[in-house]
This record gives sequence, structure tokens and C-alpha cells, in this order.
Amino acid sequence: MIPNLRVLIADNQPRARQSMRALLSAWYQMEEIREAMDGWEAVQLTEEFQPDLILMDARMPKMNGLEAIRLIRAKSPHIKIIVLSMYPDVKAEALEAGADAFVSKSDPLDKLRKTLSDVIREK
Repeated sequence: MIPNLRVLIADNQPRARQSMRALLSAWYQMEEIREAMDGWEAVQLTEEFQPDLILMDARMPKMNGLEAIRLIRAKSPHIKIIVLSMYPDVKAEALEAGADAFVSKSDPLDKLRKTLSDVIREK
């Protein structure tokens, strides 16, 4: 069984954040979901919120998701991070930066759900 989760969704597109929030709430028991509009805000919220899981877009303004992952990993290596991106060419760099998994935004929802379940179970 997957416990109540504290999740941070970092994406500069409000509709993407809202969609991910709706999916997560339908699939899992959520304790709390917070949202960040860019990598810098994701780093700040992670320090304050200490989520179990971060869903991070790779390309965002102010600070991209890959830079944010490196900063988050330095202080909170236990937090699980999944990169969600429209750009599959950033997969290797995302994993090198410290992401636990990568899912393309064009992948079927089943792949996203399986990846989420796999990463959460590792927690």
C-alpha cells in the first residue's frame, strides 16, 4: 500500500500543474500537494515543505528543472524526483542530474502511473 504522499509539482504551465494534481488525487491518497512555477521556487518549497515526491518539468524560466534537481539532491537526497518533459532528449541529463525517473509528457498515462508507483515504492 502506498502511504499518504506529500508532493511538489514544478511546472511553469498552470494547466500542466492542475492536470497532474487531478491525476495524483485520483490515483493516490494525498496528504498535501504544492506547486512551483519554476526551478527556483521548487528549490525553496522543497526546503520548507520536504515533499516525498517531486514531479519536475525540465525546462522552466528563472532556473530549469535540471539545475533545481542538482540543488535539491545536495540537501535532500532522500526525496524522490521524477522529471516530466516534452523533450525526450533531456532524459540522460535529467538522470545524470539526480532524477529517479523520466517520463515524456507524450507517453501514455499508464507509463506515468507505473513510473510513479515504482518510484514511490522505492521510498
